[in-house]
Amino acid sequence: MSRVLYDLAGADESIRFSPFCWRTKLALAHKNLAFETTPWHFTEKDKIAFSGQSKVPVLVDGEKVVSDSHTIAEYLETTYPNEASLFGEPPARPLTTFIKAWTETVLHPALVPVLLADIHALLTPEDQAYFRQTRKGYYKRSLEDFAAHRAEAITLLNTAMKPLKSTLEKQPFLAGLAPNYADHIVFGALKWATTVSSTTLLEPNGVLERWMNAVLETYGLA
Repeated sequence: MSRVLYDLAGADESIRFSPFCWRTKLALAHKNLAFETTPWHFTEKDKIAFSGQSKVPVLVDGEKVVSDSHTIAEYLETTYPNEASLFGEPPARPLTTFIKAWTETVLHPALVPVLLADIHALLTPEDQAYFRQTRKGYYKRSLEDFAAHRAEAITLLNTAMKPLKSTLEKQPFLAGLAPNYADHIVFGALKWATTVSSTTLLEPNGVLERWMNAVLETYGLA
């Protein structure tokens, strides 16, 4: 069965930076499912029109088309039950619910003002125009304004990451002794950051960098 993931890319198509696509790539690896990726750019809405929406990730699994990272995770869990569970035993599933909420309401908002200008610099000219217009419309701030206040944003980001660092100082993964989808969610956010940032955001060989490397090593992706 062919399995293809549409994956957000920069002008250099080796740069894959979507936090949501990274969640899906790790989920597929967790399930031991082989897949190929197809680079996709913000302005290539036509390439994924078959999915009925306009964002990635989009997974084509044989005849099945699934979009949205969490919907894909649920699909993989249901469709491939004989492989390792993405969410762990049922009592542990609320962990993923909390981690998803924390990542999307605390960590992502802390990363956005740090990363927006850097993301823009990595895009194709067509995507740059789209990105500038849509982000100005959504955040009501220019990319230049975000860049001018980047130092303050990094301070706030470091504060937001304190509970994450504290947890990973006490245990190897968010899910415990091995990673699961809770780890995938946070990994996606930090991989987004480390891929696009023009400055170092994580302490070299610090607890977060070591955890990210351990996640990749678990799935043979290091």
